[in-house]
Amino acid sequence: MAQRSFDAIVIGGGPGGYVCGIRLGQLKQKVLVIEREEVGGVCLNWGCIPSKALISASHSYEKLTHSENMGLFADNVRVDVPKMQDWKNGIVKKLTGGIRGLFKGNSVELAMGTARLVGPKLVEITAADGTKEVVEATKAIVIATGAETIEIPSFKFDGKQVIGAREAVSLTSVPKRLAVIGGGVIGTELGGVYQRLGAELTIIEATDQILPGTEPELAKIVEKTFVKHGAKVVKNAMAKSMERQADGSIVVNVEVGGGVEKVVCDVLLVAVGMRANTASLGLEAAGVKADRGMIPTDIQGRTNVPHIFAIGDVAGGPLLAHKASKEGEVVAEVIAGHKAAKDWVAIPGAIFTDPEVGTMGLTEAQAKAKGIDILVGTFPFASLGRAMAVGETDGLFKVIADKKTHEVLGVHICGPSATDLICEGVLAVEMHAFLEDIGLSIHPHPTLGEGLMEASMAALGQAIHKLNR
Repeated sequence: MAQRSFDAIVIGGGPGGYVCGIRLGQLKQKVLVIEREEVGGVCLNWGCIPSKALISASHSYEKLTHSENMGLFADNVRVDVPKMQDWKNGIVKKLTGGIRGLFKGNSVELAMGTARLVGPKLVEITAADGTKEVVEATKAIVIATGAETIEIPSFKFDGKQVIGAREAVSLTSVPKRLAVIGGGVIGTELGGVYQRLGAELTIIEATDQILPGTEPELAKIVEKTFVKHGAKVVKNAMAKSMERQADGSIVVNVEVGGGVEKVVCDVLLVAVGMRANTASLGLEAAGVKADRGMIPTDIQGRTNVPHIFAIGDVAGGPLLAHKASKEGEVVAEVIAGHKAAKDWVAIPGAIFTDPEVGTMGLTEAQAKAKGIDILVGTFPFASLGRAMAVGETDGLFKVIADKKTHEVLGVHICGPSATDLICEGVLAVEMHAFLEDIGLSIHPHPTLGEGLMEASMAALGQAIHKLNR
């Protein structure tokens, strides 16, 4: 028997779940959000926000120690990692407190505990002290339980030397030697933090490029920066096993090029991806079907059980906070009886490496695979006066368009502030803009954003500040 009932119950308080809960509250639905750790989920507590705070701090440190060419000299610059962690934790605390305030302001009830489906409309909540409560959803249940770090059997986490992303954003000292298994977003972002703070970095990647799935030219720019600062990037490589040494170090045995290479490190970060948190959710009790842990949904976010919805990482890729949030809004509106659906053209990506990477829409390879005849325009950051003025000239703008119609199909940027600059590309792709819409729009000078205007005109053979082919 249910002890309390709600219009909607949201399981998970991450960027999908908390947004869904707030929107439901705004739409005058009686809603309960259940969270087992802390509101904000992975993204806010040990993912997006903490990592970006550390990335920002490490960039500031690097600039302080490498600004002689600008005539700026800073003596005795040092890193206080515990203080940096306190600063980072303060940001997280402010943001989680903000979410709780928004819950209160929108009449969203929060229950702390682990949720499990015990029927089509019933959810059991187990609090930290072991007490249980069963609650009922009269209209809908939303599953927003996110994802967790994948652990490789050969590299079991110990929380100190063999770690995942959660531990990597909370280190209290800079490792002398850091090895990263996985050259994707998490591995390159966090690996870059500690390299800039002084660690010797080795990245072990199974494919032929770091940041798999991004434009190869952009990935090469990021790799070049890693190498320029002393990192070793081992590609087409498989980490097979590890050995602990008497001096406390770890040796990672890496299969590469038909042989075995040994990588010595003091801390090993395993960053090979994330998997959906659905194993102990009790999906079978509600009749919800899953496919290898992921829950298939329709364009309104419904599972095979019409009144049960799934959003965010558990509903499949891309595993991005902003995708989860938008799905949360859509589902909330559907539950409240509004007409809503997942009707976006594409979902942007933002990678906070050095330089940053921003992506939107089709890559060149994807467009060609679809049989589309394309125009490609590029423009280097090195040709931008603003990039020179801020001392960050590594990078490239790349615009992909339909050759016949000139419609913009993809925008890809690698360079300083690329994760902000991509917003113009998001609007262009989403609104079905044409090359002329970007290229003929007057962009302010001197700015980094001029590069997208130039790249668009380069696709038309009309760029001013580069030779047209």
